[in-house]
Amino acid sequence: MSADSHAYRRQRMVEFLRHGGITDERLLAAMAEVPRHLFVPESYRNQAYSEDVSINIGEGQTISQPRVMALMTEAARIEPENRVLEIGTGSGYQAAVLAKLARFVFTVERIPSLARAAKRRLDSLGIENVSVKVMDGSLGWSAQAP
Repeated sequence: MSADSHAYRRQRMVEFLRHGGITDERLLAAMAEVPRHLFVPESYRNQAYSEDVSINIGEGQTISQPRVMALMTEAARIEPENRVLEIGTGSGYQAAVLAKLARFVFTVERIPSLARAAKRRLDSLGIENVSVKVMDGSLGWSAQAP
């Protein structure tokens, strides 16, 4: 699938979210900018922008549907000066979106291989305001607490 095709599908996903009630324009712009297809296994890239599909990312984990992610993120009311803690990095897609909305994102993942892959993706996209740590998210990240 070409880059143009992915860009078209990404824009369609954003329009679906807008028509579905997502009103935060900063969030919609972030989701329009972050290439979701790069955060899923290559064999699933044709489904990356499907509105209601969770995608297996390995290790028994999935990347949530775009609508679910958008609803949760909009409910958080993230401001540009915020520091955000994300529990469960997964593929890194949500961290990439959050990075467009907040000053800094701290994300924790208990599965080392997922954390490493997410870090590589974030780095390859030049996203510098995200710190990825391998740890149990139920413990929080006390060193970065407010």
